[in-house]
Amino acid sequence: MWSNKACFRCAILALTFGGLLPIAAGQAKGLAADRPQGDLFARDNLLAWCIVPFDAKRRGPEERAAMLARLGFKHFAYDWRAEHLPTFPAEIEALARHGIRLDAVWFSSGLDKDGRFILDTLAKHDVKTQLWVTGGGEPATSPEEQRRRVTAEAARIRSIAEEAAKIDCTVGLYNHGGWFGEPENQLAVIEELNLPNVGIVYNLHHGHDHLDRFAAALAQMKPHLLALNLNGMVAGGDRRNQKILPLGQGDFDLSLLKAIRDSGYRGLIGILGHTMDDAEQRLADNLDGLDWLVPQLDGKAPGLKPRPRTDATPPKR
Repeated sequence: MWSNKACFRCAILALTFGGLLPIAAGQAKGLAADRPQGDLFARDNLLAWCIVPFDAKRRGPEERAAMLARLGFKHFAYDWRAEHLPTFPAEIEALARHGIRLDAVWFSSGLDKDGRFILDTLAKHDVKTQLWVTGGGEPATSPEEQRRRVTAEAARIRSIAEEAAKIDCTVGLYNHGGWFGEPENQLAVIEELNLPNVGIVYNLHHGHDHLDRFAAALAQMKPHLLALNLNGMVAGGDRRNQKILPLGQGDFDLSLLKAIRDSGYRGLIGILGHTMDDAEQRLADNLDGLDWLVPQLDGKAPGLKPRPRTDATPPKR
């Protein structure tokens, strides 16, 4: 039994980062390695995320697509609950009418009824997109358990990735906490799989424990990174009711944006809803914060710090 968790993490880092086989640039759907550096945070590279079940106005597909168009979004990631899936075909059609690309879909943990419905719907509408898949689990306590966990998770993801490949879609490993949410473990699963259509989706709001090593983790994830979702970040925010903050309201936001820009990552940048406010207002708060932060990356003096329309410290959920 390993009692020293720090030493165990170091061992896993060494094993994981030692010999990865990166996805070739542009091979996984969603990578945009050739995007000009200055355009990384431009409106046409921003992806709206977590606004279907998280919306006080409970918009339907047409209202949501129109709202995204008003805010200038060209990209959208679809999250859902069971009540929303019957209108998924209408969602695809509404997005197309408004010139918005469906770049990702929250996917089931396996090939269950909902997962099959999503795959069938994407195939019917000839949509090629990312499937965001998550997992969990407590930390492994020995190298043997770590090896078993990597093998088991690779087998689970492989079944999804093989079905996704049949319709030219990509799987993104989505950090949502737990064992599966650690970058080192996701990289180990990707190495085990060695499939060209599996990458990583990184969420800052599930990465509070990574703040002290974010730049190093980002450098290792970058060859596999499909999307990176932003959030206002404070130390320990996930443990003190500040897990999800508007951009510009966190202590680390500017330094994180600088690390992302300087890393050379040129893929999609996600803008978060994820609160039960009016989703349009919450997205607008994040856009305001981004607009306030980006000029500072080039040393320009900031204007007035934006004041959010929505509650910057939402009730604990």
